[in-house]
Amino acid sequence: MYYEYRPKKPIQAPRGTTLTCKNWDTEAAMRMLMNNLDPEVALIPEELIVYGGSGRAARNWLAYTQIVDILKNLDENHTLCVQSGKPVYIAPTHPDAPRVIIANSNIVPHWATQEQFDKYDEMGLIMYGQMTAGSWIYIASQGIIQGTYESFAAAGKKNFGVDSLKGKFILTAGMGAMSGAQPLAGTMNEAVILDVEVYAERIKRKVKEGYCDKITADVHEAIQWVEEATKKGTPLSIGLVGNAGEVHPWLVKRGIIPDIVTDQTSAHALLDYVPIGDIKALDELRTKNPEEYSRRSLDTIAKHEEAILEMQKQGAVAFDYGNNLRGQAELAGVAVRNPDGNFKYPGFVPAYVRPLFCEGRGPFRWAALSGDPTDIAKLDKLVLELFPEDQTLVRWIKLAGEKIPHLGLPCRVCWLGYGERSTFALRMNDYVKKGIVKAPIVIGRDHLDCGSVASPHRETENMLDGSDAIADWPLLNFALNAVNGASWVSFHHGGGVGIGYSLHAGMVIVADGTDKRAKRLQRVTTVDPGIGIARHVDAGYEKAKEVAETKSVMTNKFRS
Repeated sequence: MYYEYRPKKPIQAPRGTTLTCKNWDTEAAMRMLMNNLDPEVALIPEELIVYGGSGRAARNWLAYTQIVDILKNLDENHTLCVQSGKPVYIAPTHPDAPRVIIANSNIVPHWATQEQFDKYDEMGLIMYGQMTAGSWIYIASQGIIQGTYESFAAAGKKNFGVDSLKGKFILTAGMGAMSGAQPLAGTMNEAVILDVEVYAERIKRKVKEGYCDKITADVHEAIQWVEEATKKGTPLSIGLVGNAGEVHPWLVKRGIIPDIVTDQTSAHALLDYVPIGDIKALDELRTKNPEEYSRRSLDTIAKHEEAILEMQKQGAVAFDYGNNLRGQAELAGVAVRNPDGNFKYPGFVPAYVRPLFCEGRGPFRWAALSGDPTDIAKLDKLVLELFPEDQTLVRWIKLAGEKIPHLGLPCRVCWLGYGERSTFALRMNDYVKKGIVKAPIVIGRDHLDCGSVASPHRETENMLDGSDAIADWPLLNFALNAVNGASWVSFHHGGGVGIGYSLHAGMVIVADGTDKRAKRLQRVTTVDPGIGIARHVDAGYEKAKEVAETKSVMTNKFRS
């Protein structure tokens, strides 16, 4: 890891309008890379791990230092190429080209196994970039919270016929950098949520940040709190120190069945999942005998998954949140599928989110390079001004402004659709130009979007035409964003669900307030969700066809 190159002080991105690089694109890339590793933001910053168990921002500390040095000197006629977290080529390009092109964790399909990836990682040849860790656009737990919030809300409407989860009990596990959004997403829906996490310090961190209300290591106390709060209809989030492989079967045995059960543990890689046992001893086992550690992980995952399936049988609404728990449980011998081949309980995308993808809607996000939260507040008001008819969006922005803390650079996420992204991006650029906000705004999104990912156990699970594993779409998305002038683009393998299970693309573009940038913003924020609508039109979704017709999205023919 070249620890001798690690900065002596904790990393924090510069704030304000003073350039330390040669242009705002490279300045933004450098600041967002640093922001990914801010102790307020990253899961284990000293190891370059941002979130998702082992998702890193750079391959090692030497590579990080080299990337920062290059970005400080990179002009508008060159593009930095980053191969799995390591700078490898400064290419002569042109001013409208991306300033950085990133590829993470990509392996030829025949060799795209966790075992082969681990071998390459040990050799220092590759790193796991997750989704937004290695593409430098992670915004702490806020990045996932609206998707989780909307999924919980959709479960209420679809499965219970209610607009609020007041008096409902949600059970889940995982409280890391991303999964730590679950407690607040639950209480924002007025639910009582019990989140099981093995590491007490992670729960304490989320309590301190305001994402979780209470912590206990006593399951009896936790259940007492759950019962009291559900009876009163009081929103409450509880972090229980424990292992889901033990807690969930314990609950089943005692007939304690939640209304909703889901999961966001780091199950995508067996070495990131934590099996039942002493934490210190397991940490040693992971290093000394990874095969035995992986075997124990599978054994615990089987217990974890079997309990979820039993809860479903007894009336709980179960859905997967895309961490490949079902897939790993299947490897462990658990019968996770119905006779028709579909999973016994669905992923959150086919259950709740796919209609949004058909509209070109997805997790749009922005960060204020000024470092001033008032810039985000001004942009929150702009969202409300531009889209007052979207009551879901209005409710989200108001709740986010009240409840979500700013960690690292101030930022916001909200799900915007085709056309809305361009409208908002151009107005943000105008705000920068007029000085309404103090510095340029970084605009990006999660790789979990309508047209940027192929992931058969998550975003593309159970596609209407059976095209779950077709990965041409994220490649087209990556290329379209590059040729249309994104500030930086990325293409990754394995995010969310693990090596061998997904391919996905990311994009970021900076609103720097110039007229020239407005043209690039228009292009990028049009084609990025546009290919998502095309993907769903091609798969046969009537909703996508209606949106394409209404919004004149050209799929297989020109429109006047």
